[in-house]
Amino acid sequence: MSPNDLAPPTLAAPQSRLRPQSVAIVGATGAVGEALLQCLHQRHFPLSRLRLLASPRSAGKLLPFDDEQIPVEPLTADAFAGVDIALFSAGGARSRSFAPAAVAAGAIVVDNSSAFRMDPDVPLVVPEINAGDIAGHRGIIANPNCAAIIAGVPLWPLHQINPIRRLVITTYQSASGAGAAAMQELLDATRGYLDGNEPAPRVMPHPYAFNLFSHNTEIDPATGYNDEETKVIRELRKIFAAPDLRITATCVRVPVLRAHSIAINVTFDRPMTPATARDILATAPGLRVVDDAAHNHFPMPREASGQDAILVGRLREDHSDPSGRSLAMFVAGDQLLKGAALNAVQIAERL
Repeated sequence: MSPNDLAPPTLAAPQSRLRPQSVAIVGATGAVGEALLQCLHQRHFPLSRLRLLASPRSAGKLLPFDDEQIPVEPLTADAFAGVDIALFSAGGARSRSFAPAAVAAGAIVVDNSSAFRMDPDVPLVVPEINAGDIAGHRGIIANPNCAAIIAGVPLWPLHQINPIRRLVITTYQSASGAGAAAMQELLDATRGYLDGNEPAPRVMPHPYAFNLFSHNTEIDPATGYNDEETKVIRELRKIFAAPDLRITATCVRVPVLRAHSIAINVTFDRPMTPATARDILATAPGLRVVDDAAHNHFPMPREASGQDAILVGRLREDHSDPSGRSLAMFVAGDQLLKGAALNAVQIAERL
């Protein structure tokens, strides 16, 4: 068996303990909303009712689910009556406006925006890492940043065996992280570039085809870090319950439609060999080891797209650290699935 065949399953739904739930998806017409529908269907989430909510301009649109066509309803403060779980993926402003109304109506909110992630009273959850934090919710549970999830899942089982002391993270983030409009812009720009008539960028700040650039979030003049980098640093510390963990991050947008990739340099408390790390990762949930040096086959966003598992490989010693405590690795994960929708549905399964 090659390392590429080692494929521990993503955390499965505890189906025997699930009762039918009334679920609302807020932002149902977006890229993550579509992925939420896909996850609910593929994981056979027990639904008593499914409501699709979006902006008034999308009201009346029909979205397929199972054998039905479900109409989109306008998002309003009184749209949550009878809802058990509300899966939000409509941006921070809408989450701040409507999540309290959903909680007041009796729903538990799983929010995919950054609105509540760093609130000390809101659990920030990756089920493979800190599912126990779900029990402490007060009506809202936050879904972490996609890059923090994709980096955190492979780091956590290593951290459990040999505590991590420092992380250097470089992300290669796809268009899907900026939504369906950015994905379309990449397609249009690529076609235009090849035809000699590239359109001007609308969603991204720079030409996207055959290009890469610093992540398109605001840079803090005091630190020099952009907002995405700050999110990754702060959120990993909160998820790992390690407020003093030393982390630096560089986040880059690359011309890939879907799935983020991340280069990680990790320093442990004690020496750690690549073979030991590979063995730990091979049996950890939510991961698939792709580490075939003989064929130069390592994690790629193309192979990670559409997959629940995060791909991890390119494990090697960092020879710049003579202590033997540092390793380098490369991971790739579907931003729309484990980086967003799948993680939210896994949280819902455990509620």
